[in-house]
Amino acid sequence: MSLSLHTALISTMVLVSAADGDMTDREFNMIGKIIGTLPVFENYDEDHLVGDTRSIVDMVHNEDLEVFIRKIKAVLPKKLHDLAYALACDVAVCDQQLSQEELRLLEIIRHELDIDRLNAAAIERGTAVRFVRL
Repeated sequence: MSLSLHTALISTMVLVSAADGDMTDREFNMIGKIIGTLPVFENYDEDHLVGDTRSIVDMVHNEDLEVFIRKIKAVLPKKLHDLAYALACDVAVCDQQLSQEELRLLEIIRHELDIDRLNAAAIERGTAVRFVRL
């Protein structure tokens, strides 16, 4: 499988979800909600999500993580790097269980996609606010 714009964005979400060895239903459902609502995914066929997710997981198992993230970067235009990081953050916090593995992977994604620290902090703060619970 080669990465398309859509599968590159989905890859960032899948990577973070699977970072702790367990892709929860809440995380997978969040990925589906994101794909179903964001304009960047309007031409993506949601019926391919399960198959694309499996392909992404297989690709990650067969490659070095940082090499795979560089492939994501190569597919995404610069203007979508912040979006990719924001999507990864959303999936990481949606289940209220942010693991050390997820935090480390977010750091790697941020570094590989050249997200500057100020933008990353703004994205992370926005994510925290959107997912606050009473």
